[in-house]
Amino acid sequence: MQSTLGSFQETHSTDAFALQNSKLLKVSLNQITIQAKLGSMVAYQGDVHFEHAGSGGLNKLIKKAVTGEGTKLMKVSGAGEVFLAHLAEDIHLIKLENDQITCNGENILAFDAGIEWDIKRLEGAGAMSGALAGGLYNMALSGSGWVAIVSDGPPVLLQTGDVPTFCDPQAAITWSSNLQTHLKTDVNVKSLIGKGSGESLQIGFAGAGWVLVQPSEGRVAGQAANGGGGGGGLLGSLGA
Repeated sequence: MQSTLGSFQETHSTDAFALQNSKLLKVSLNQITIQAKLGSMVAYQGDVHFEHAGSGGLNKLIKKAVTGEGTKLMKVSGAGEVFLAHLAEDIHLIKLENDQITCNGENILAFDAGIEWDIKRLEGAGAMSGALAGGLYNMALSGSGWVAIVSDGPPVLLQTGDVPTFCDPQAAITWSSNLQTHLKTDVNVKSLIGKGSGESLQIGFAGAGWVLVQPSEGRVAGQAANGGGGGGGLLGSLGA
C-alpha cells in the first residue's frame, strides 16, 4: 500500500511526557500515574486504567464549587502509553523542579500525580471576585514533574521584569508563581454604556518572571462541553 501516512508515525522519547505533534501528547505510564483533563484521552496502548480523580479533598471541593475554578480530572495509570488532546489545541510542556506555577484550570491538560495543586484567588481580587470570578481564581501547581497545558492557538511568552505587563484574565494561561499580581480596572461611563473598548479588567504582573498568553479569550463553554476525547464517554458518568 502506498500512502503519505509515514510522516505521522509515532515518535519515541525517553521522557514520560512527549509531544507527538503540536496538538497531541503521549505519556508513557510505566512507573508513574498522572492526572489528566477528563475526556482528553484519544487513544492508548497497553494495560491502562482510568479512574475519577475526585476533588482532591473536601477543602478543594468547596473551593471548586464556590469559585468555578479547576478542571474535572481523571487518574491514569498502568503499563502502557496514553495519548491526550483537547479540541486540537496547542500543547506545551513544563517540567517543574521543586518549584511552582499558576495556571488557568481550563488550560491544564495533564500533570504528574505527585504534583500538588490548589485553587488560589488572584492577589488583589478583593471584593470584586464574587461578581467577576472568571480568571480571578486559578490553580497553583507545585513540586517536581511534568505539566502539560493547552492554548487556543500559538501563545506568546512575555518576560515581565522590565516593563509593566497586563493581560486579559482569560488570555493569561500560566505564569511563574513568584510574580506579584493585581487587578487594573478601566471602568468609566463609556464602558458602562457599551461604547468603550470592552477591556475593563486586566491582570497586572510585577516582578522578574514570565507569563504565557494565548491569542484568545478561551473557547465557548458549550463548544468545549461538546468536544473532548473518548475518556469523557468512559468517565463522564462519574461526576465532578
